[in-house]
Amino acid sequence: MKTEDYALILETAGIRPTSTRLLIYEAIAGQTDTFSLSTLEKELDSIDKSVIFRTLVLFHEHHLIHSVDDGSGSHKYCICHNHGHCNDDEAHCHFYCEVCQNTYCLSQDLIPHIDLPEGFIARKVNYIVKGVCAKCASKHQK
Repeated sequence: MKTEDYALILETAGIRPTSTRLLIYEAIAGQTDTFSLSTLEKELDSIDKSVIFRTLVLFHEHHLIHSVDDGSGSHKYCICHNHGHCNDDEAHCHFYCEVCQNTYCLSQDLIPHIDLPEGFIARKVNYIVKGVCAKCASKHQK
């Protein structure tokens, strides 16, 4: 994608596309799995950590990114591939590696539908599989 495409995504979401926000969104769009504030801070070392944090909050409020609770205590996010226009049918599972502590998107595995008892209201669903990723498993087998 080009910067113009990112600008349109931000504008459509109701966010003014400043140069800093465009740089941050471009970095997010380049992530293949979940990412954290520290991930972006390392990649965008010219942008202040507080600016990155505030931008993540803004993007989250406008549903351009989703938060992932992997149980690690670290805030992780993944990009919304529908640019804030997603629905519950597109929510996917995640895999947390207990060795390297990375969290991977399992985009092909959707969160199964849960029939809640009458009167219950779901606000957020989080589906995490924990174990050892392929990279770490291959290191331990050698």
